[in-house]
Order: sequence, then structure tokens, then C-alpha cells
Amino acid sequence: MIDRYTRPEIGNIFELENKYAIWQEIEVLACEAQAELGKIGITREEAAYIRAHAHFEKAEVDEIEAVTNHDVIAFLTNMGSYIDKDVPEGDPKPSRWVHFGMTSSDLGDTALCYQLTQATDVIIEDVQRLGEICKRRAFEEKETLCVGRTHGIHAEPMTFGMKFGSWAWELYRDLERLRDARKNVAFGAISGAVGTYSSIDPFVEQYVCEHLGLVADPLSTQVVSRDHHAYLAGVLATTAATCERIATEVRNLQKTDTLEAEEPFRKGQKGSSAMPHKRNPITVEKVCGLSRVVKANAQVAFDNVALWHERDISHSSAERVAQADSFIALDHMLQCLIRIIDGLILYPEQMKANLNKTRGLIYSSKVLLALVETGITREDAYAIVQRNAMDTWHDVQQVRQGPTFRERLEADPDCTLSAAELDAIFDPQAFLVRKDVVFDRLQDLSFE
Repeated sequence: MIDRYTRPEIGNIFELENKYAIWQEIEVLACEAQAELGKIGITREEAAYIRAHAHFEKAEVDEIEAVTNHDVIAFLTNMGSYIDKDVPEGDPKPSRWVHFGMTSSDLGDTALCYQLTQATDVIIEDVQRLGEICKRRAFEEKETLCVGRTHGIHAEPMTFGMKFGSWAWELYRDLERLRDARKNVAFGAISGAVGTYSSIDPFVEQYVCEHLGLVADPLSTQVVSRDHHAYLAGVLATTAATCERIATEVRNLQKTDTLEAEEPFRKGQKGSSAMPHKRNPITVEKVCGLSRVVKANAQVAFDNVALWHERDISHSSAERVAQADSFIALDHMLQCLIRIIDGLILYPEQMKANLNKTRGLIYSSKVLLALVETGITREDAYAIVQRNAMDTWHDVQQVRQGPTFRERLEADPDCTLSAAELDAIFDPQAFLVRKDVVFDRLQDLSFE
């Protein structure tokens, strides 16, 4: 039983204490498997004794490793000393059965895959929670009108709830990918020096993996192939990209010139050492910065796939840094967004002001279609709409009080639309008559 971190914080998962606890469990399980198999001399009583007395102390392992320059040997030496501590002098030492027929990668790779499943479980919980918040806020803001933007330019009316809903769907896809990646990395290998089971029965591998909730690698070459790990790293990077997308939108909406949304600003918080008025989007900026780390670390995982022959250790040093950093960074990013999105401050009146900022230009597509319906060609209709739109745009650009887009259309003899028709067109709700389609789909979205 791995009891060092039953419900670990994500940082603790990659601590040596947790890794050694998993190593200990693997070694004990292997002894129990050997005893059950009955092909070597270890008895069930000895296996039980090993489980009862197995122990390690990290500081002592560190001291031994300083001499051996080999982490696995240092750990096994320390663990063995505790197993044999109370054995009478001259009696056979139970520790002789520990690591029997195994190689270092059998222990290290199996433990690493277990750690990665632990860490992925934490990220899965984070994504579920953030996804549920986005879904909830989507329905809360279902009727909140705002302008949609393409290329950063005002496009057509939409609802702010759709922004939350879009994030919810993307997080749902991340969740599905994370679950698949967890399954893809949940492998173990206890197959000996080059994966031939030359000194260990495959039963031991099966027994250990089953007890850890892993699947035995069908053909390991001493190492569990790093394509498993690369796939997981790619999924972490994709999830980080989702976080960056959400954070970037909040950053853009918080700009003074837009100011439709704002990340929470805590009581007593300071925005700038020089300018007391500042309320900066520092948390979502941090999320964007950390996403670069997670995405860059995916490249490390891809580079780790190709090893020399059956195994080298060029991957080991890099992944010890990149894997922990990616998980810890992504967990922090998700925790930040959970707080930000749950408490995101919205300014509906500013959204309305922005909606009207271009003096009706956002209704141009409806005008175009209505003119086409009168019987004129699309090209002619487009020319009428664009001519009046550009004149209006120049007024907006120069901050001049000229006619609105609608007023220009009403004065244009080529525009044959009636006042009643223009009333229907210049209504933002006309763009949203089918919005329930997307919200009905969102209603069925589950993050369980």
C-alpha cells in the first residue's frame, strides 16, 4: 500500500519521498509475486516479513547515493537495511529477494508511469472543475448582449454566455484527451535487462502491474517506450493552450479601451508601484506565460522518444525536469483560472456601449441579405451596403458626429428597404433567434 501521499498535491507527486514510496511498493509486490509463483526460494512468510519491515529514509538514501552515484542501488541498500535490521546474525537475510531478476528501469519506469497517472488525475479534476464553472457561467450570461469580434474588429452581436460555453466545450475535449492519455501512459514493465524476461517470470510483471492499476507493457526494451509519455505531454500542452486562449480573451476584454470583463481585484491588492490607479490582468498574464513552458516541454518529450538501441538515459535527465514542471505549471494555471472565471467581473453596460460604438455597422450583414431578398444581385447589394458602411466608418474613425449607418441607408435611394424592415434588421436580438441551439447542446455537456 502506497501511503506516503494518499491524495497528493501535484508537487508532492514528483518529490523523491513519493517516488521512493512507489519504488518500495513495487519491490514488495515483486517479492509477493515471486512467493506466490513459487519458482525461487522466497516463501510467503518471507514476503510478508518484507512487507512488514520495508522502509526507507530519504536522507539516508541521499547519503548512500553520494557514494554509489546510482539512485536505485542507494535506495535498495537503504531499504534492505531496514528489512534485515532485526534478523538474527547468521540467519538468511530476507532482503536478498528484493529486486530479484529486475533491472533499474523495471523499477524506475513502472514507478514513473504510476506517478504520471497520479498527476494526470489531479489535472483531470482541475479541468472538470473549470469546465463546470464555464458551463454554469454560460447559462448565467445567456442573455447578456455583447459584440462578437473577428480579427479584433467588431463583427456581429452575440451573447457573452457563448464565450463561456465555447471554453466549456474546449475543456470537455481536453478532458477526453487527458483521460485517453492517462490510459495510454498507465503501463509498467518488469521484464529484465533488455526486456527478454531472462531472469524473471512474466507473472511478476503482471502481478505488480495489476496491483498498481497499470497494464503490462507488451514489449518493453528495458524501458517503457517514450511515445506513451510524449502523447501525454502533447495533451498537457493542448490543455495549456486552452488555458492560454481563455486567459488571452480575459486580457483583451480587460483593456481600458474595451473593459467588458475584469479579473477579480482583491481588497488590498496593488496594481502598480508607480500608478495607483492600475488594475492589471496579472493572473491571466501569468497563465499565458506558463503555457509557453508547458508547450515547450512537449518538444522535450517528443525528443525523448528516440533512444539508442534498447535503452540509454538521455531521456531521463530531461524528463525529470520537464514532466514535473509541466504538471505543476498546468495545475497552477488551472487553479488560477478556476478562481478567475468563477469570479470574473462583467460590465454589461460597457458591452452595450461597445455594441453601439460603430454606429450600427454591426448590422451590415443583415442589410446585405435583406437587399438580396428584394431581388437585386448580391454584388449590387454589397456595393450599397459597403458604400454607406465606409462613410459611417470614416465618421467613427474621425470621431465625427455624422449620420448613423441606418440614417445613411434611409437617405440612399438605392436602398429600397422600408423603415419597418430596417427596424427588424437593426435589432441585436435578430442575430440571436437561434442561440438556443448552442445552449441546448451545452445543457447536455457533462464533466463527470
